[in-house]
Amino acid sequence: MIRRFARPYARALMDVAGSPQAANAVRGELMRFEAAMTMSAELRALYGNPGITSDQKMAIAQQLAKKMKLGELSVKFLEVLVRSNRINDLGAILEGIHHAVNEAMGVAIAEVRSARTLLPDEMQDLARVLGEKTGKTVELDIKTDPSLLGGFVAKVGSAIFDASVSGKISKFRDSLT
Repeated sequence: MIRRFARPYARALMDVAGSPQAANAVRGELMRFEAAMTMSAELRALYGNPGITSDQKMAIAQQLAKKMKLGELSVKFLEVLVRSNRINDLGAILEGIHHAVNEAMGVAIAEVRSARTLLPDEMQDLARVLGEKTGKTVELDIKTDPSLLGGFVAKVGSAIFDASVSGKISKFRDSLT
């Protein structure tokens, strides 16, 4: 679920970047910055400390961005986040950007629970079939769930496709009552 505060930042980046592809490239760069923050409790503490000025925080962000070879738009976006005290929320904002990019490019994420690990050909077929049903390009987010006994359950947006053995047993049980 996209956090409410993340949506305006995602829309702003989409507008400034000019295309979903450019926004996605910036997202990729910002993911590297966010990974560094995730790995460093000191960095998160620094950005969360109200006793450190925005200018000092921005100087540190610029040094890190330079070492990471981030583009100009990524650095400006980081500056906006530092100045609005949202830099520690970068992960949620990146999720919002990912959602906005996917929406603009007609891509849907399918949350799939499968009884077993799917083979590459099976994943490709599943993505194709779900794409035909939704009218979008589908990317799969697959998790293994042995409780399904067999088959899979896919959720794309608000649509749920249940092709699991446990789902069929449940439907059969309901039809008997």
